[in-house]
Amino acid sequence: MRTLFLCLTLTAMCAFLTSCGSESSSESVYGTMPDGREVKIFTLANETGMVAKVTEYGAILVSITAPDREGNLADVTHGYDTLEGWLGNTSYFGATVGRFGNRIAHGKFTLDGKEYTVPTNNDPGGIPCGLHGGIKGFDKVLWKGEAFSDANGEGVKLTYVSADGEEGYPGELTVEVTYQLTNSNELIWDAKATTSAPTVLNIVHHSYWNLSGDPDTSINDHELTLWADKYLPTNAGLIPLGVEAPVLGTPMDFTKPHAIGKRVEEDFEALKLGGGYDHAWILNGLKSGDLNKAAKVHDPKTGRTMTISTNQPAVQFYGGNFLDGTATGKGGVAYQHRTALCLETENYPDAPNQPDFPSAVLRPGEVYHHQMVHAFSAE
Repeated sequence: MRTLFLCLTLTAMCAFLTSCGSESSSESVYGTMPDGREVKIFTLANETGMVAKVTEYGAILVSITAPDREGNLADVTHGYDTLEGWLGNTSYFGATVGRFGNRIAHGKFTLDGKEYTVPTNNDPGGIPCGLHGGIKGFDKVLWKGEAFSDANGEGVKLTYVSADGEEGYPGELTVEVTYQLTNSNELIWDAKATTSAPTVLNIVHHSYWNLSGDPDTSINDHELTLWADKYLPTNAGLIPLGVEAPVLGTPMDFTKPHAIGKRVEEDFEALKLGGGYDHAWILNGLKSGDLNKAAKVHDPKTGRTMTISTNQPAVQFYGGNFLDGTATGKGGVAYQHRTALCLETENYPDAPNQPDFPSAVLRPGEVYHHQMVHAFSAE
């Protein structure tokens, strides 16, 4: 009986120590905010050796390692090594952006007969707009993180309550964002929100990708596929004109794999206005609530491949046109022109001002839901 008691005690102690060790390896203090609040970072690992790191500040994906065709793992995102770097993040590296990701023309929209004004923090072509939630959007606030795990893999749930009137947007908004790294080499980003009053919403994930694992190299040799037969032409302020244009016969056609840099300098109005690729493509055949393929990126040198699926109607492909070496990131690397790309699944840009676009309005009693799945493989 005494032997049995000792065995049970030792078993319980081992389980306790294992649990403590696991918790300390997946969650740690990353730093402190200027006001002294503690910021955590969560480390998610899967059975194949992939690792993703997520911080409470900005609900940001700090890094993710992906295997090449030889099984070698490397970080494939732009960003910073320390919280101090992220606090100065002006490029939205890895961020969860909102309330409204992408652009709102002139920082104004009308909802239920009332006009609202949000900060105009961007002015491409000299035309002001509200970009990615404003001066202090979701990417610049402290979220509350909580680790979880299930049969699919490890994850972190992050929550934030945006006050009524924050950055000019109506309604108190309760937001939950989860990241999960599955044992199938998928990174699932999922956003849900509810509101106390009618508001507009477009929460977007904004990681910068370079699948080579070398942040000094261009992504112009990456091969891109977009499951989209149409895109949204814009004015000089990168605001959609309200019409859908076919990609066929243009350098906007990625319905079959194309090297990103092959046509980026062509004499085509959309490319000249955007300084390269910085447009929304309309996804084919998407029905409300379904999860459809949006994009596939392949690095021919390493074989790394990322396929993105979503339940949203569009994807913004941005080719890193505004990277200019002024942002110094991980390992002291100055991120140069077109050394990373973004693929932001979303509602249409400027949707609150364009009645023919899918509605961006969220009302009390409704649940906003945006899911984005990044599936990693090597070819």
